[in-house]
Amino acid sequence: MTQRIPYWHVDAFSAEPFGGNQAAVMVLEEWLPDDVLVQIGAENLFAETAFVVRDTSGEADWELRWCTPTYEIALCGHATLASGHVLLERDGGDRMTFRTRQSGILEVRRDGDGYKLALPAIATEPGAYPEAVALLGAEPKEVYRNDSRYNVFLFENEAAVRALDPDIRGLGALGKDQFICTAPGDKTDIVSRVFVPGGGVDEDSVTGSAHAVLTPYWAAKLGRSRFTAHQASTRGGDLTLELDGDRAWLGGPCVTVVEGTFLL
Repeated sequence: MTQRIPYWHVDAFSAEPFGGNQAAVMVLEEWLPDDVLVQIGAENLFAETAFVVRDTSGEADWELRWCTPTYEIALCGHATLASGHVLLERDGGDRMTFRTRQSGILEVRRDGDGYKLALPAIATEPGAYPEAVALLGAEPKEVYRNDSRYNVFLFENEAAVRALDPDIRGLGALGKDQFICTAPGDKTDIVSRVFVPGGGVDEDSVTGSAHAVLTPYWAAKLGRSRFTAHQASTRGGDLTLELDGDRAWLGGPCVTVVEGTFLL
């Protein structure tokens, strides 16, 4: 073992252990080879592992990349929130900025007892995806899509979303798409479940990038820029959402459950 890498296991969008979405956060001195980053993601076996390196460009505080257990992705919200939590708790301050390779500059700020995260608001348009609809097990009221593999399926109510029992293997065969199923919520303004089996995550616990899609989608439907959300996974998670121009602000707490050293 030649490297000792600082390591945190964080439950994002949760104030208590065992809730929200798990992420590993690892602080590197310099970038490791791409295949090693993916191997570490597979070893951690969380939906995402976040890797940060000090930014020397002057554009941000840190560079940030994310890996699932199978590949590097373009955007991850919950692991970005977890990274902000780790670094703000370790280094102090009220905000932390991250330069990413495909999603621009991201920001995490303290927000009361939690944090809020700025992601690019991701637009979708009305469309059709009959292959996916046939695999969801229920007929949505409408389908919205874009060219970045984000797909929104609107259902009548929260009960319909919770009752979904999709063909996970079939959805996975369609590629690395996100299948975002949503409806008006019972206790929150909106509710969702998110399936990404082609990316190695059958059902995600709390998906930041999906809420970057749902923020502009539901802001238009609700006629207001701020609202609350719940992702109805087994672990579950609650978020506050706000559309601010071309940015989606996602709010929620984080809790560190493991802090240690990854030996490589």
